[in-house]
Amino acid sequence: MTYNLKEFMDYVESKNPWEKEFLQSVEEVVETIIPFINENPKYQNKALLERMVEPERSITFRVPWIDDNGNIQVNRGFRFEFNSAIWPYKWGLRFHPSVNASILKFLGFEQVFKNALTTLPMWGWKWGSDFNPKWKSDNEVMKFCQSFMSELYRHIWPNTDVPAGDIWVGAREIGFLFGQYKKLKNEFSWVLTWKALEFGGSLIRPEATGYWLVYFMKNMLETKQDSLLGKKVLISGSGNVAQYACEKAIELGARVLTMSDSSGYIYLETWIDKLELEHIKYLKNEKRARISEFCEKFPQAKFFAWKRPWDNKADIAFPCATQNEIEEDDAKNLVKNWIFAVGEWANMPSSPEAINIFKENKILFSPAKASNAGWVAVSGLEMSQNSIRYNWTKKEVDEKLKEIMKEIHNSCVKYGKKENWEVDYIAWANIAGFVKVADAMLAQWVV
Repeated sequence: MTYNLKEFMDYVESKNPWEKEFLQSVEEVVETIIPFINENPKYQNKALLERMVEPERSITFRVPWIDDNGNIQVNRGFRFEFNSAIWPYKWGLRFHPSVNASILKFLGFEQVFKNALTTLPMWGWKWGSDFNPKWKSDNEVMKFCQSFMSELYRHIWPNTDVPAGDIWVGAREIGFLFGQYKKLKNEFSWVLTWKALEFGGSLIRPEATGYWLVYFMKNMLETKQDSLLGKKVLISGSGNVAQYACEKAIELGARVLTMSDSSGYIYLETWIDKLELEHIKYLKNEKRARISEFCEKFPQAKFFAWKRPWDNKADIAFPCATQNEIEEDDAKNLVKNWIFAVGEWANMPSSPEAINIFKENKILFSPAKASNAGWVAVSGLEMSQNSIRYNWTKKEVDEKLKEIMKEIHNSCVKYGKKENWEVDYIAWANIAGFVKVADAMLAQWVV
């Protein structure tokens, strides 16, 4: 039996009505996988896709906590385990008011394929809460994290489930979560990654989030006998990923023009230098301020409120903020403004309509599954270091990261190269991830 895309998506929608982000992520994956399955009998009649889109477990729970005014607050926690064909579950915790079942299911589903590409034994799930840590005191964030971990600890274990940070879950939150886990379990287990160096974290873990994106683009450009030197770059976001993507891009000779947050973006015609980037890090990491405050110290910068940076002339775009931040009109603006390459880091930042425009205009495009797999890989490397009770040097971690990235990029030849010698990175990422997951599932049969 072969698959029909429309019939399969009707089936998924009937079981997950109104979950638009999840349905979008499934369709973007299966539209490239279904033709592959239909050409390969090995993967037919095994209900592989039906099993992949259905989480192994789904858990919802309440998270009560007391704020600084003595008021009781209640948030909702989620957990979606998508696939454990190769141990253990691995991905991030997200605290954000937008968190709901649809968003976490799309993230967990995507993570299955992303983890498969890292070459490391990790599989996809997603935890999260609609808690908003913005403008909360350290004490309030601690109270929430302790309450959240009071349920989380029942489900995580070094050989089962190893969470990491994600949006608005950084070193502070991971520290609070780990401390509560240690208290509840009375043991020092390596059940969280992205830990601080003081208690088992890995060197260059924060940097790797952005470094990988730039390394991957570097490799893509090299297939075209090109480089980042002198290229003008638009970056959205101003968190860890955007900061270190900017840092590595500057190091490799690129000219970064923009960074942003949810309030708007800054633009520097003379591009961002190392000193200016350090001030952005201070604003976002220590002061937890809006990106607009950058202009107070550097008045030569322009701030555009409530806008995205995609209507500026440049060569390369790095969307590092959130899902669907490049929509159809944004993609048209990028093409109009001479962008020739797009490297996704945020999960599903380009809408289907935007991706179609990139394809039609032959934009060099790397999907997030490939170009943001670096932070997942470093989490895996942190797990390895914890297992052997040893910390690698910064150089060792960076070299291992480059090696993994090179292996992933080189595998494009097998699944992504077309007859005209161009590489379809979207098809490659989806099919390569599917093959690894499907082969593991077939080896374990129906479980």
